[in-house]
Amino acid sequence: MRIPSETEVSDTMDEGIRHQDHTDVLASESPSRISDTPPQRVRDMGDLVRIAGSIAAIAVVVLIAIYLRGVTQGIEYDVHTASQALDWLYDVPTALLQQFTTVVVVLSVLFHLLITREWLQSITSSIALFCGYGATWVVSNLIVHSGNATIISALSPSVVLSGAALLPDLYAGIGAFLSAAGPRRMRASVKWGWNILYATAIIVVALSANAISGVLISFFIGRIVGLGIRFIAGTQNKGAWGSSIVQALQSIGITVKALKAVEMQSAATPFGTAPSLQDDLVDGSRLYEVLSSENKSYTVSVLDSQKYTAGYLMQLWQWVKFSGVAMRRDRSVKDTTQHHFAMLLGLRNIGLSTVKPYGVAESGESSILVLESDAALVSRDLTKLSDEEARDLLRYLDRAIERGFTNRSITPDSIAVDGKRNWFIAGWQNGDFGSSSANESVDRVQLLTLLACTMGIDRAMSLTREVWGDDILIALIPFLQKVAVPAQTRALPGWDKHLLAELRTQLRSLASDEMTDAIEPVTLSRFNLRSFVALLLLVVAVVVVLTQLNLQQIIYAISHADPWMAVLCFISGIFAWIGSGISLGAFMDSDKRNYLGIFMSQVAASFTAVSMPSGVGPAFVNLQFLRKSGYRNTIATAIMSAVVAVQFLTTFILLIVIGIFTGRNSFSSMIPTNTLAIVLGVVAIAASVAMAIAPLRKLLIDKLLPIIASYARQLLDMLTQPKQLAISALGALLQSLAFGLSFWAALKAFGYPTNVLETTFIFLLANTLGSAVPTPGGLGAVEAALTFGFSSLGVPTAVALSATLLFRVATYWLRIPLGALAMKWLNAHNLV
Repeated sequence: MRIPSETEVSDTMDEGIRHQDHTDVLASESPSRISDTPPQRVRDMGDLVRIAGSIAAIAVVVLIAIYLRGVTQGIEYDVHTASQALDWLYDVPTALLQQFTTVVVVLSVLFHLLITREWLQSITSSIALFCGYGATWVVSNLIVHSGNATIISALSPSVVLSGAALLPDLYAGIGAFLSAAGPRRMRASVKWGWNILYATAIIVVALSANAISGVLISFFIGRIVGLGIRFIAGTQNKGAWGSSIVQALQSIGITVKALKAVEMQSAATPFGTAPSLQDDLVDGSRLYEVLSSENKSYTVSVLDSQKYTAGYLMQLWQWVKFSGVAMRRDRSVKDTTQHHFAMLLGLRNIGLSTVKPYGVAESGESSILVLESDAALVSRDLTKLSDEEARDLLRYLDRAIERGFTNRSITPDSIAVDGKRNWFIAGWQNGDFGSSSANESVDRVQLLTLLACTMGIDRAMSLTREVWGDDILIALIPFLQKVAVPAQTRALPGWDKHLLAELRTQLRSLASDEMTDAIEPVTLSRFNLRSFVALLLLVVAVVVVLTQLNLQQIIYAISHADPWMAVLCFISGIFAWIGSGISLGAFMDSDKRNYLGIFMSQVAASFTAVSMPSGVGPAFVNLQFLRKSGYRNTIATAIMSAVVAVQFLTTFILLIVIGIFTGRNSFSSMIPTNTLAIVLGVVAIAASVAMAIAPLRKLLIDKLLPIIASYARQLLDMLTQPKQLAISALGALLQSLAFGLSFWAALKAFGYPTNVLETTFIFLLANTLGSAVPTPGGLGAVEAALTFGFSSLGVPTAVALSATLLFRVATYWLRIPLGALAMKWLNAHNLV
C-alpha cells in the first residue's frame, strides 16, 4: 500500500480536515498521518419517504374530516372538556402565544446552527420558514375558492378569528423550518422546538381557535416543504471522518499510523458509487486504507446512517417483491454491519474463502467494518472461466448451503479470486444463515443462470450436474423464474428471454414424467400474473358492488319479506353449491377427491362471479382447483369442460321435460331464432380464412391441432363413463332444482304461492338468457330477465321485482364475502 507523502498529507489536511475543528485538534495531538476528504453533504432518501408519508397523511386527514366528521368533532370536544381544568388558558391571547412560539423556536434553532458554523443549514431553514407560510396560504386560498362547502366546513375552527386563514400557517411555517434544520435526533434545539410547537397546537385547539384537522394538515404541509428543501440542499454528514475513525479503531486494538481515503468509483446506483470487492461489496460505504503502528494493513469500511436509508429501502423492496423467500430488513447500520461481520466469520469458520474480517466499531452516525487488507483480491471475467474454476465456484456454494449460508444476490460482481488463487463468492452483506430450502434453491438458480449466460447452457448444465447431481437440479425447476435472477445477470450479453425456458427444458429432461408432473410451481414474486388477476378481480368486485348495489330497494324488499322463507331461499342456494360440487367430483379420481376442498371451491366461485361474466368464474376456479389437485393442464381442462357440458345439457333437458309436463311454450318468444346460425357462420368464416393462409395453417396444424386433439380425446373419455356421467348429471340436476326452489321461496316470502316446477322452469329460462349478457355475474340482465319473465306470467311486477332482489341477495350478494373466505382457505391449503 502506498503511504502518502508529508506534502500530500499537509495539502489534504489544509483542504479537508480543517472543516472539522475537533478533527484538527485530535490530528495535531495524534502521531497518525490522516489523509481524508471533507465531510460531504448527503441527500437522505429517508426524506423522500417522509414526504410521501406526509402526503398520504394529508389524504387520510381530509377523508376523516369529511366522512368521519363525528370522530373529529368528538376529539375536539374531548380536548375542550379536558381544558376546562385549565380555565386560565382562556386569558392567554392566542396571537401572543403563537408569536412567542415563533420567536423562541426560530431564535434557539438558528443560534444553535450558527454557533456550530452550519451556514447553509441556517439559510435553507430560513427559506423553508417562508415557504411553509406561503404554501399554507396558497392551499387555504385554493380550498376557499374551490367553493367546496364540505371541505371548508371540515377544516374550519368553531371560533373563527378575525382575518384568520382557513389553515393556520404557524404549524406549516415552523414545521418546515424545523424539518429543514433537522433531523431532530442530531440537534437538541430542533427536538425542543418540535415539543414547543406540539404544546402550542394542543393549547390552540383547546381554545377552539383552530380545527384539529386544519392543524394536522398544516403540520404535514410544513413537513413536505421542509423535507423537500432539506433533500435538495442535503444535510451535513455526521458520520465518522478522519480522527474519529482513528479513535474508533483504537477502541478495537488498532493504533493507526496512517489513514488514507480510497477514491470510490462512480456508478449509476442509488448510492452514486460502485461497491468495492475490498469490503465485500458493501453498498454506499466509504473505504479507507489503514496502516497500523505494527505495520499491518487494514481495509476500513464506513457505513453512514444518512446514506443507509437507500440500502434499507432496497431491502424492503426485495422483501415486498419476493413471496415465500426470506429477505433481510436491517433497520440500522449497526445491525447490518454486525450481521455482515458474523456472516464472514461463519463462512471462514467452515473453511470457505472470504475477505478477512477483523472487527466492528461504532462512531456517532457510522458503523465501521474492519478487514485485513488483501491487495490480491480481484474480480474475473467469467467468460474466461475454465471448467475447474467453475467447479470450484459450484463447490463453494454447495458447501455454504450445506451449512445453511445463503447469499441472496449472486451477480457477476460477486465472483472473485483471492491472493491464494481461490475462487469464491463475495457480497454477503444481505445474506443469511439458517436459511430455508427456498433461499438455498434461489442461490443455486442465480449461480446456474450466471454460468449459463457466460459459459453457455450446455457447458453450465454439464458442470452443475457433475458437482451438484441430478436430484438437486430437478428440485430447482419450480424456482427457475426471471424474478430470481438479479438484474446484473440479466444485463449480460449471454442473457435472452429464452434462456430460462431452455434451462427448464434441460432440467425436466433429467426427471421422469411422473416426477415432472408432481413438481408444483412455486410463487416467488408477489407481482406475477396470478396476483395481478386477483387484485383486478377485487377492484372490479368493489366497483360492481358500489355502482350496482341499490341498497334502498334491497332493504325495502328484505324488510317486507317473510323471514322464514328468506332463510329457506338462502339455504336452497347452499344446496346448489353441493350440487355443483357433486358434478365436479364425479369426474375426479377417488384418490384426488378432497370433498371439503371441492365444496370450498364451489363457494369460492361465488366470489369470482362478482367480477367475471356468469359461468366464467366457476369454470376458472374449477380449472385452478383441478390443477392444484394434481391434474395436468389438458386433463384439467377436459374435466372442467365436461362439467360445463353436463350442466348445460342437464339444464336444457330439464327445461324441455318441465315444459312438456307444464305446458309452457316460452321458448318461441324468448330465444332469438337466428343467433345460433349467426354464431356458426362467424366461426366457419374465421376457420376458413385461417386455413387459407399457408403459414397460419401450418401453425394451427403443428401447434394447435395436437392440443385440440388431445383435449378432445380427454373430453370424450370423460363423457363416455356412464357412472361418472350419471353422478355428474345428478349433481347438475340438484343445482338447478335448488335454484328453482330458492326463487320459489323468494316469491312465497312476499305471499305469492306458485307451482315449484313452473317456477323452476321460468327461472332457468330467464336466468340462462340473463346470464348470457357479459356483465359480472349477469348483473342487471339477470334481474331484468327474472322480473320480466315472472311479471309476464301474471306475477305482480312489484312482487316479481321484490322476489328477484331477495333471491339475488341470498344467492349472489351474500355469497361474495363467503366466497372470499373460501378463496382465502383454498389459498392457505394450496388448492387454488
